[in-house]
Amino acid sequence: PESEVFEITDFTTASEWERFISKIEEVLNDWKLIGVSSGKPLEKGVFTTGTWEEKSDEISFADFKFSVTHHYLVQELSDKDGKEELGEDALPLPMQDLLCMNNDFPPRAHCLVRWYGLREFVVIAPAANNDAVVSESKCNLLLSSISIALGNTGCQVPLFVQIHQKWRRMYVGECQGPGVRTDFEMVHLRKVPSQYTHLSGLLDIFKTKIGCPLTPLPPISMAIRLTFVLQDWQQYFWPQQPPDIDALVGGEVGGLEFGKLPFGACEDPISELHLATTWPHLAEGIIVDNDVYSDLDPLQAPQWSVRVRKADNPQCLLGDFLTEFFKLCRRKESTDEILGRPAFEEEGKEVADITHALSKLTEPAPVPIPKLSVTNMVHSAKKKIRKHRGVDESPLNNDVLNTILLFLFPDAADKLADGFENRASTSAGNNPPPENEDYNLFSQFKSAPSDSLTYKLALCLCMINFYHGGVKGVAHLWQEFVLEMRYRWENNYLIPGLANGSPDLRCCLLHQKLQMLNCCIERKKARDEGKRGSMSDRSPGGASGDGAKGGDHSGDNPDKEKEFGKSWESWSDSEEEYFECLSDTEDLKGNGQENGKKGAKEGSKESVNLKPEGRLHPHGKLMLLHPGEPLYVPVTQEPAPMTEDLLEEQSEVLAKLGTSAEGAHLRARMQSACLLSDMESFKAANPGCCLEDFVRWYSPRDYIEEEVVDEKGNKVIKGELSARMKIPSNMWVEAWETAKPVPARRQKRLFDDTREAEKVLHYLAVQKPADLARHLLPCIIHAAVLKVKDEEALEDISSVKKIIKQIISHSSKVLRFPSPEDKKLEEIIAQIMSVEAIIARARSLKAKFGVEKCENEEEKEDLQRFVNSLLEQPEVSVVGAGRGPAGSIIHKLFVNAQRVPAVPPLEEELRRSGSQEERRQGVQSEFPPPTGREVILRTSVPRPAPYSKALPQRMYSVLTREDFRLAGAFSADTTFF
Repeated sequence: PESEVFEITDFTTASEWERFISKIEEVLNDWKLIGVSSGKPLEKGVFTTGTWEEKSDEISFADFKFSVTHHYLVQELSDKDGKEELGEDALPLPMQDLLCMNNDFPPRAHCLVRWYGLREFVVIAPAANNDAVVSESKCNLLLSSISIALGNTGCQVPLFVQIHQKWRRMYVGECQGPGVRTDFEMVHLRKVPSQYTHLSGLLDIFKTKIGCPLTPLPPISMAIRLTFVLQDWQQYFWPQQPPDIDALVGGEVGGLEFGKLPFGACEDPISELHLATTWPHLAEGIIVDNDVYSDLDPLQAPQWSVRVRKADNPQCLLGDFLTEFFKLCRRKESTDEILGRPAFEEEGKEVADITHALSKLTEPAPVPIPKLSVTNMVHSAKKKIRKHRGVDESPLNNDVLNTILLFLFPDAADKLADGFENRASTSAGNNPPPENEDYNLFSQFKSAPSDSLTYKLALCLCMINFYHGGVKGVAHLWQEFVLEMRYRWENNYLIPGLANGSPDLRCCLLHQKLQMLNCCIERKKARDEGKRGSMSDRSPGGASGDGAKGGDHSGDNPDKEKEFGKSWESWSDSEEEYFECLSDTEDLKGNGQENGKKGAKEGSKESVNLKPEGRLHPHGKLMLLHPGEPLYVPVTQEPAPMTEDLLEEQSEVLAKLGTSAEGAHLRARMQSACLLSDMESFKAANPGCCLEDFVRWYSPRDYIEEEVVDEKGNKVIKGELSARMKIPSNMWVEAWETAKPVPARRQKRLFDDTREAEKVLHYLAVQKPADLARHLLPCIIHAAVLKVKDEEALEDISSVKKIIKQIISHSSKVLRFPSPEDKKLEEIIAQIMSVEAIIARARSLKAKFGVEKCENEEEKEDLQRFVNSLLEQPEVSVVGAGRGPAGSIIHKLFVNAQRVPAVPPLEEELRRSGSQEERRQGVQSEFPPPTGREVILRTSVPRPAPYSKALPQRMYSVLTREDFRLAGAFSADTTFF
């Protein structure tokens, strides 16, 4: 029948609880925490100086996940003999640590290290942040689990379980050794019972908790620390001066300020000073501290230590400048959208007035312009802006704008009507750059040299973005800048603040573009001057100067330049002549390709009658092979300067031609434009020359000379072209056959400066403020690094030197690439800001500790050292405690801070009963009541019976305004109880 069926419970299957315990044991086994723990006694301060590490794992009780973490201090392995020395009844290491006095109150450590002085322990806590073990039965279940696990494995490392909410930091735990056990217990209260606010009350708790059966109680040792917080620094004004914005404009400081980045914190970067006064070893009965009277006078404390609390992200000027400028990179608007419709369009009326343009062309000679019309340009640009916006104001006022433009273009300040040639030459020839590593930072950062126009422009835009109109101001200044560039191009003024020569590819693209424009202006200027020299032979109204073309770098060699001058002026070609390179295939065919040598010789015979043109100077050593005349070096065209984007474009085009024979031929033709031009110049300068002559001058390695013995037995030097020159359909041979004797001035220009300049001006005009910020950000970072370096040099903080080196290496990696990621740029800016904050803190502390005012040199050095270590260490002990030089300053700071609030009249003071703390302190009103009181009580007594082994007992108590905690570790003998 049914009633006979009964349920069979199988007690051999493991329950969830047993599985949980075995998981704990597995983890302890994996981490090799079983067995006897050995180690040396802890040295002083090792908790702060040593390195702490942790290992984690996850286990679960049914479906509730726990994380297990092993925290331990990394120690050198002790000698193997150490283990043998341990007697059978030696206490486990953690129990010995409970009594060790060398590491009380460590400044930075896990709370359990601070409360119990342990060097290693394991914590089991709920894995999810919001989970908590709250009910008492669950807490007990966990405690018994760890107790069983410790017993089974013989592990001597303390095991803790975290209970209650995470923020309460409540732990219970246990540690087991052979025949001994320590229980770790805790009390955490919001409201402090009055009897526990002083030492005598805490001693009572400790004694009752131990419940020691012996009548004369063994001595209890005490360590006490009182912490005082100083928040009120009112009497010490923060030394940072805000930058004077009006001075920048008023012109008293001049434009100089625009070239400097500001530096320093706008608020005090140090918010609090914490002074800890410590009595490390006190025996019970030496000191009286109860609810009526206290002996604990901070001035008498044998140890003082100080830590400073830094303000979270203090507002710093340099950091603000950088972040605001970086925000520009994310703006989407174009200059036109910001300033109103097309700002760069000329006004219709001016464009329509063609007669005006013609009369300009037919003026007899260019009139020397008395001054660079920075201001005129400004006003015309403003008129346009107003016209389009319909508003009678522009983002930047005239004073600011003129100050900036004079700072950027110092040559415009010459208002005297001395011919513009002198000024232009002074503006272009910059001083040689200083060869130090700071100056050469630009090549690492791909920015621009720190004395260049681009760099100054970056600083001005950064300043304007912050103080004068934000993105609108930036757009306005940029527009003025582009107008100034166009004005300089049209009137042949060189741009100041740029190195001569072709664009420097180590700099940012914007800098290269400006250098390119300068090259164009230089060429155009040379051409125009050449034309002016032969103006009398000219028929007016010709084509606009696409004819002749400048020779070598005019800055390299003054003698050469004179030669050019002559050659340009001696040209008497009519302006209308415009020569193209002859590159038609018919010409090629007609040049006798079937028999190259013969053709060349015939050509040379014909050309003997030509008169030589475009000679620079005789070569000196070489003679022409056939006519035997001296070989002349021709005036050649310079290769076209290139910016990196043009080089990239060109290499892409060449790459796209592919590897076919036709593609290769085309590529060779494209690359040999310069070669062809040089051949033509050479033929014009040396009538009757042959390819061998050209090769001897142009590429001497390709002409091989050998000594041979001729028929008569004389040694003769015989020369011939190298093997690569003899390859059939060789590029050089082909080009030589194609080349006509045309001097450089009548060739098609290799470098069309007009076209290139227009390209650059267009490129500048279409830049949005965001593009501009991207281009110039490396310059701003470069400037910020230099600024930080300068400021650090004044303070000499070793840690900052290291960080600056890191910033430089980090930035040079990031900024090397065309468009760096925003995140990486933000990191660099954050690093610079952190350095600025450190330097600001150093200055703040220097001011507060009066380092500069200190008369005595030795004391001054001590204070300087003290301030530096405050910045770098979590806690600094004060030499001489309250009586040393730093101690007396700290004492004064507290005394002054106490005086400030003493405003109420005397009667009220007397009427006010005052808090218990103040009454007890009585005399020591120089110091405020302590913010924190920490007490550690230790003793070694037998528990639970008089005949048990004497074991370590310890209780830690901390009392702050809104928190009271007791953390006790009480040991008991498990063999004799």
